[in-house]
Amino acid sequence: MEKKKRIVIALGGNALGNTLPEQMKAVKITSRAIVDLIQEGCEVVVAHGNGPQVGMVNNAMIALTHEDPQQPNTPLSVCVAMSQAYIGYDLQNALREELLNRGITDIPVATMITQVRVDPDDPAFGHPSKPIGRFMTKEQADLMAEKYDYIMKEDAGRGYRRVVASPKPQEIVEIGTIRNMVDSGDVVIACGGGGIPVTRQGNHLKGASAVIDKDFASCLLAKELDADFLIILTAVEKAAINYGKPDEKWLGDITVDEAKQYIDEGHFAAGSMLPKVQAAVEFAESKPGRQALITLLEKAKDGILGKTGTRIHL
Repeated sequence: MEKKKRIVIALGGNALGNTLPEQMKAVKITSRAIVDLIQEGCEVVVAHGNGPQVGMVNNAMIALTHEDPQQPNTPLSVCVAMSQAYIGYDLQNALREELLNRGITDIPVATMITQVRVDPDDPAFGHPSKPIGRFMTKEQADLMAEKYDYIMKEDAGRGYRRVVASPKPQEIVEIGTIRNMVDSGDVVIACGGGGIPVTRQGNHLKGASAVIDKDFASCLLAKELDADFLIILTAVEKAAINYGKPDEKWLGDITVDEAKQYIDEGHFAAGSMLPKVQAAVEFAESKPGRQALITLLEKAKDGILGKTGTRIHL
């Protein structure tokens, strides 16, 4: 029997909707695409972003602190943990339902609340760059900056968002448990929101005020699980060079070296496509035979079959 392809899918937080009702709808669509891959004979591990959601949780916790002076401010790491749990809950329910709808009764689905160790000396702590929360106008952003001391930045022409530190993931704390679950045939949702950022202090893991980029966390997860494919889902079918210009070119099959050249030439926007291409390159060059794919959710199956998407390989 042919060995199953092992795939790590990185879902964008923006693809999960901005409200709970939106999320309930979004996970149903997402689940159909993921179960398509399972029916193709793939082992699937799901990681997801949480940019809009962690911002929403954080704002709710701030509002609570203002209402009740006895309530201390909730650390960002705890907000990441909360977002992991409620996104995982919706996703695992939707995946379970979709599997059962297709008569697949022997594949359990579970969410692993995942801590990811970061380096406390990571330079990212001095240069916040990861957008979280909802998009705002310039006036709303200025108000948030004044009121809460947030750092607000314009995000790829879509409005202003709060930015926080985004250190690189160094170690997935629960990787042993995740590996055991995947090896036993479970569909696992892990490293939600890039993982809960922690630093090591002796035997204690202390939460860090940061949000890890889910693309880099997914890359580390895929390497640790010896996956064949890392699929990074985006709002476009393929990555492009000269994006939005007359000589715009959509990228199909490219090598790691070509991707690096395009990165060096500055073709990909920081905070949106750049980390996706960087994570894809890091995974593809980590071992011969590994491939990364950047595409739309509904094109994931076609991408695996080599029909579409930006495929990066050695």
